[in-house]
Amino acid sequence: MQVGLFLSNMPFIRKQTNGGEIQKTLTYIVEGGMICHMFVVGLEIDPHIFLQIPPREAKVACSGVLTTFVIGCLLTPFLNFPETQNVAFNICLAVILSGTASPLLARLITDLKIGKSDIGRFVVSAGVHSDLVSTLLICIGFIIFDPFNNFYYRYSKNILRMTSLIVIETVLAAKVTPLLMNWVNRENPDGKSMKGSHLVVSVAFVVMICCFSPVLGDYNSVLSAFLAGLFMPREGRIAKMIIGKVNYFFATIFYPLFFFWVGTEAPLSQFGAGHIGTWAKLFFLYLIATIGKVLGSVVSGMMLGFHWQESIEIGLLLNIKGHFQVYLAIIASNMKLSSISTSISMVFVTLLTIVYLPYVVTNIIDRARKRSPTQRMALQWHSPANELRILLCIHGSQSVSSVTNFIEISRGLADPGVMVFLTDVIELTDRIAVTLTHSDGVDGLTVTDPTVVGMREQITNAVNDYLSKDGDGINIKRMLALSTMNSMQQDICILAEDLMVSLIVLPFHKQQEEGGRLNFGLPGFRHVNRKVLRNAPCSVGILVDRGFGTITISRTTISLYAAVIFIGGKDDREALAYAGRVACHPGVKLTVIRFLLEACGDSVSSRITIAKANTTEYQEEMKLDDECFAEFYDRHVAGGHVAYMEKYLVNSGQTFSTLRSLEGQYGLIIVGRGGRVNSVLTVGMNDWEECPELGPIGDILSASDYSTTASVLIIQQHNLRGELDGLHDEFSIM
Repeated sequence: MQVGLFLSNMPFIRKQTNGGEIQKTLTYIVEGGMICHMFVVGLEIDPHIFLQIPPREAKVACSGVLTTFVIGCLLTPFLNFPETQNVAFNICLAVILSGTASPLLARLITDLKIGKSDIGRFVVSAGVHSDLVSTLLICIGFIIFDPFNNFYYRYSKNILRMTSLIVIETVLAAKVTPLLMNWVNRENPDGKSMKGSHLVVSVAFVVMICCFSPVLGDYNSVLSAFLAGLFMPREGRIAKMIIGKVNYFFATIFYPLFFFWVGTEAPLSQFGAGHIGTWAKLFFLYLIATIGKVLGSVVSGMMLGFHWQESIEIGLLLNIKGHFQVYLAIIASNMKLSSISTSISMVFVTLLTIVYLPYVVTNIIDRARKRSPTQRMALQWHSPANELRILLCIHGSQSVSSVTNFIEISRGLADPGVMVFLTDVIELTDRIAVTLTHSDGVDGLTVTDPTVVGMREQITNAVNDYLSKDGDGINIKRMLALSTMNSMQQDICILAEDLMVSLIVLPFHKQQEEGGRLNFGLPGFRHVNRKVLRNAPCSVGILVDRGFGTITISRTTISLYAAVIFIGGKDDREALAYAGRVACHPGVKLTVIRFLLEACGDSVSSRITIAKANTTEYQEEMKLDDECFAEFYDRHVAGGHVAYMEKYLVNSGQTFSTLRSLEGQYGLIIVGRGGRVNSVLTVGMNDWEECPELGPIGDILSASDYSTTASVLIIQQHNLRGELDGLHDEFSIM
């Protein structure tokens, strides 16, 4: 639009428009585009919404429209401008100010990520009601008042003729059109190319319906197209094709051309910016539209039991004006019904109703986040006063000793303890499927396959033996995830969400052979692990077992030497949070190894580090790392329970060498998967990764040529759900 306003003041453009050729051509194109625009708007509005949608949306919408209309009719005569002395003009202006651009509102609400929330759905529905009511009022007003004759009342016979033709047009659109469209849809089913003749007939019939009342009764073609679209059927291939094609044409061609036309029709040189009265007109028009919508929403909100904040926000959102209101403002100027200054003021009012929208949505999200029961399901934010809930997956009885050892080091204090949901992850095969019987098991089924039953009993017996020795503070529940490989990750994530766990622990898809090396493993479970990492509702850990189950962990003497590697980032902070729980076990000697970047000298990496350290994101991440590590240090290292080492490194090559030097020193190494901000110490390592799901550090430590005795636990912190930073997309605030 700014381009149109700029070009409209250029001598060449003004010279051409004085001749009238370009101006007329643009006007014809815009009028044709607005006919298509209003037809699609009507086609996207279901006239049955008053019956199908709960009435509270309609109450809020009608209240906003009515309040704005009344305020507009009462206050516009006091603006003391020539055109406002006409009562009919004041009525029409009040109707325009009371409208809502529902297509634009829906698009903006969706783009700002609150379309799935309760207030987003409510506002979109109320916007449709408001748009429908205000546009119908304009349609009725055009029948009663003659805009070409200073808005004087039409003769009774003209009103009767227009009304009759509109009724006929409505009947044709609602009753005859479905017969033709259904026939075309039957002849051209989905997946089959549409016949050209059928498409031409359909479009020609739609054009005939839209032009029926304008040609025979001098009714406005734009309003006629809206009424025709409103009562046409929305089902079927033709309607979807028209909406899709026309919307694509609008976004790519028409809207830029439309705003160019607005700029040429309403040059800023005629706005009268040097007069205070012009700005007063702009201010009062904006005030009328805004106060009317907000006041109407607050009054109806009080009756419906809404909080005053939501009522004000709904009113501000319903105040959005769009292309139709801009078109009416410019047409009023062209028809000499208002001055160019007034039309430009109305265009600016339309723009101002959109400017504040991001701030309103931000306030909605902030308040929803404070009320939201959604929690960050991660160990870093887990309260020590609450029981830790872990979903521990197991593939078979061969790893049950590793599972019991993991439970042992994760038990923490007896109060509040740990709740472990030990889940057998079993692929649903044809052989197992035929053994399913109806009961209260998985999906109402129980597995009777002898192999599966025997394996589960063996695991259960081993776990019960472990609990019988010293199970103080440990609660274990047996679960079963029986599914095909394609849907296995979905079952695991649903279980984790329903059980409200903070950590999912998955076994690595490779298993250790007798010689100590890892075999090729089960590729299917590798894909499951990768999908769980992407979609999990909580933190995820992958346990690479290299004889972890062969260790007998005692509670009286040190029997396991473990290390946690901390470089920085959210995943390393999560690994440190889990390591804090391991540090509480008397049989584990934990060492924290912090990799720090030595940025000194004039090396390339030093200059890169200095440059990156100046970024806001890097500084915020470093601040979080330092706070997290300082808390861990004060709680565990300062008292002597945990050993601490610092490694000052320059680049990722030294990181690799340092990791190699740890071989044979620890039975368990805990690392974060990644989540670091531009870390020089790991840059380029992903080029070597054999298993990217483990991250660069975890992949090196899990490599077959690294060690045969060091098990590795790779942890990924919970990726916050949705796109609203910790808030569900479908949040509720009303």
